[in-house]
Amino acid sequence: MRAAALLLLALTSAGTLLRVRSIDTVIGLYGETIVVPCNNGTPPPEKLMFIKWKYEKDDNTAGDLLVKQAHKQEATVQATDDYAQRVSIAANSSLLITQGSLKDERVFTCMVVSAANLMEYPVTVLVYKKPSVPEITDKAQVLDKDKPTVLGTCVVKDANPAADITWTKNGQPLVADKKAILINPSVKLDPATGLSSTFSILQYTATKEDIGARFTCRSTHKLASQESAPETFSIHYPTENVNLQVLAEGPITEGDNVTLKCHADGNPPPRSFYFHIKGEKVLVADSDTYTLAAVTRDSAGKYQCSLVDNDKMEASRSLVVNYLDLSLSPTGRVVKRVGDSLVVRMEKNASSDVTVSWTKDGKAVPPPKFVKLTYADAGMYVCGITMASLTRRRSFDLVVEGKPMITRLSKQRTDDNRHKVLTCEAQAVPEPSVQWSVNATSEDSSYVNGKAIHKITVMAVANLTVTCSVSNKLGEDVKTINISSLIKEDSENGGSQEGAEDQAKLIVGIVVGLLIAAAVVGLIYWLYMKNSRQGSWKTNEKEMGTSEESKKLEENNHNV
Repeated sequence: MRAAALLLLALTSAGTLLRVRSIDTVIGLYGETIVVPCNNGTPPPEKLMFIKWKYEKDDNTAGDLLVKQAHKQEATVQATDDYAQRVSIAANSSLLITQGSLKDERVFTCMVVSAANLMEYPVTVLVYKKPSVPEITDKAQVLDKDKPTVLGTCVVKDANPAADITWTKNGQPLVADKKAILINPSVKLDPATGLSSTFSILQYTATKEDIGARFTCRSTHKLASQESAPETFSIHYPTENVNLQVLAEGPITEGDNVTLKCHADGNPPPRSFYFHIKGEKVLVADSDTYTLAAVTRDSAGKYQCSLVDNDKMEASRSLVVNYLDLSLSPTGRVVKRVGDSLVVRMEKNASSDVTVSWTKDGKAVPPPKFVKLTYADAGMYVCGITMASLTRRRSFDLVVEGKPMITRLSKQRTDDNRHKVLTCEAQAVPEPSVQWSVNATSEDSSYVNGKAIHKITVMAVANLTVTCSVSNKLGEDVKTINISSLIKEDSENGGSQEGAEDQAKLIVGIVVGLLIAAAVVGLIYWLYMKNSRQGSWKTNEKEMGTSEESKKLEENNHNV
């Protein structure tokens, strides 16, 4: 048996009885274990004697890797080069190559020997390496408008096979046109690893439309497609337009500070400008603004700004200054006499139409006209004019003075009917003093809006003529009123309900008194007569009296 095996090996070496299948291809990953299947993983035939793996050397000669006998668990490594430490065999007879590299890109052959046959299964191994993420290097600082500039170099490192590079702008591929777009690709091979690095240089002619554009480069590879981080570039271009702006919140009014801003659309923007202020050319360095402090109506007009290096690049703007003036005569505190006239003059001057309003003591009134002043005309007058957001107000406080004039002098009883209240009302400015010609038990006074009210309470025990005297620095007014005592007034005013009730009570009392008195006298007389008769009967003596006494007694009886 052993002799037969040795003979078979000899025949194998001599190439007899050999049948070779077509070559398959296996792709392995760089740095990882490469799995090379034997006969595409088909189970070995019956009566297997051994399996042997060999490879094609760099000089196209065959090299042995390992052999595994059918009756043994472990394979025998026959390689003496780098493969001696990297090859092994799997349970399904696949060749395992650790730490795959580009040196493993060759043909490996699985030889299957059985008692009846000998078969070889060659497999071509390719090793792929995923490239690094694309990166844009050597980036341009700026892109000048209409000037070809190298935008950058896209680098994709350490790939196998080499990656392809595509440039994009805003997600759209850039196609070289040999004018505005030039693309120069290249590939470099690392002699140590055999890996390839791909380079692509983009030369680009920018326009103003490229402001904010996102440039990327993409790598295309058999294992993956990747994209670089986007890059944007500052686009430099000369100024084509100049604009003058007025920086102000709302309409400009007198006293405002107004800032003029000169804006140029060039990039980088100009740092200095000329401002033309009322015929004067002012250079403002390292700034694009000029401030007009506390403008007046004379500040209105045309303003300009221009580039320092090109006076023809200029812009202009008209400045409108709103103003609103109000004068009022009279103003402040105005003192007049009752009956006087007062002329009120209001003058306004404004840059556009205004709205005029008047108020007196906070309430809207028409424009005041005073032909003949009365106390009712006194008050605080405010004139206001409004134009857009502007408002002006002027005012005067009108005081109408006059000597006192008593408007009402009255009397009335108190609730207890024991006193009388006298009221003296008068119009006067300034506040007057009030004097009465009678003493009072109490008094009360008030003075509101030129009206004085003075009340006193008196004991009306007799008929009186009372005088109310009202005076201030401008004069005096006097009026009198007659009052009567309450007792006499009750008897005289029988028509009043209160007097009628008192009189009725008095009459009823008198009548009742008279009836009681008559009854008492009658009772006394009856007792007297009874006693007189009883005395006569007892003594059998007749009571005798003089004729005068009898007459008087009859008269008294009659009067009762």
